[in-house]
Amino acid sequence: MYGSYNGRSGMRRASAVVAVGAVLLLAGCSSSSGSGGAGKDSGVIAQRPRGSDPYWVNPDGKAARQVAAYTEGGDGENAGLIEKIARQPVGEWIGPDNPEAEVKGFTEAAGKAGREALLVLYNIPHRDCGQFSKGGAADGHAYRAWLENVAKGIGDRRATVILEPDALLHMVDGCTPQEFHEERYDLLKGAVERLEQQPDTRVYMDAGNAGWRTPDALFQPLRRAGIGAADGFAVNVSNFQTTAASTDFGKRLSAKIGDKPFVIDTSRNGNGPYSGGAPEENWCNPPGRALGETPTTDTGDELVDAYLWVKRPGESDGDCKGGPKAGDWWPEYALGLARATK
Repeated sequence: MYGSYNGRSGMRRASAVVAVGAVLLLAGCSSSSGSGGAGKDSGVIAQRPRGSDPYWVNPDGKAARQVAAYTEGGDGENAGLIEKIARQPVGEWIGPDNPEAEVKGFTEAAGKAGREALLVLYNIPHRDCGQFSKGGAADGHAYRAWLENVAKGIGDRRATVILEPDALLHMVDGCTPQEFHEERYDLLKGAVERLEQQPDTRVYMDAGNAGWRTPDALFQPLRRAGIGAADGFAVNVSNFQTTAASTDFGKRLSAKIGDKPFVIDTSRNGNGPYSGGAPEENWCNPPGRALGETPTTDTGDELVDAYLWVKRPGESDGDCKGGPKAGDWWPEYALGLARATK
């Protein structure tokens, strides 16, 4: 995403529907009943305490599979490092092909564990301006049909949705051609309204990061895109700005849009942003980064609803700096994040 527009990283195009057999193999069930899950805690991939972190940990995620592979190969040291990622709830990026079944799989698994699913919708037409994560729905009609299936997949189960990373910002910075703006605003506004019809779904619209523009450039586009009907907005998605900087940015933006609360992606911001190399590429697989605060709703700030791992740590930002294509699992980078984490 963004590329020369100094934004964030490549995104995962699709997620696999939860494989029950693999879940049982890796986790032996989710967690102890005292934490709201079912069955026994495997000691490897378990749910986090529900009081401070209500989001579901996917025991069949890529990090969990990597832990299993390292363990099977006798590499306990690296397995322990990747567990730092595998033990945390991360966003499930919903793919384009079968959204109803995919979303139903995630939300049902989360519900059975007594937890809430964290979903990321990233399928807007003309996505990512033709860069690393280009794609998206063929047109507005296809997007609305896709979104309807997402909503059906959620049903009455609990879910938090991060809506369309970069979709708004790429209009503000001119990356998305003007001819597509009116439709995109309409799609974003319609997405908020449709998802908010689900009885237990919260929607946070993506609103950039502290290293990109200022709240003055964003508050009017956010209003036009329907932020008034959303539960809040998200900052720092797939970026590396510190939590302190993200909180300050979010509060200044919130003051301009009715004191809306927000969530912060802390997945890879432990060492802050990267300042080396070419500025137009310092967002893409930057070296020396670290995991940030672990996901929690106990932020100590009434305007910050949660720290979340929206970007899945260990997935590539794109084929730069030796990385695979955007969204592919990159164990070497995952290990680097874990080693650098204090």
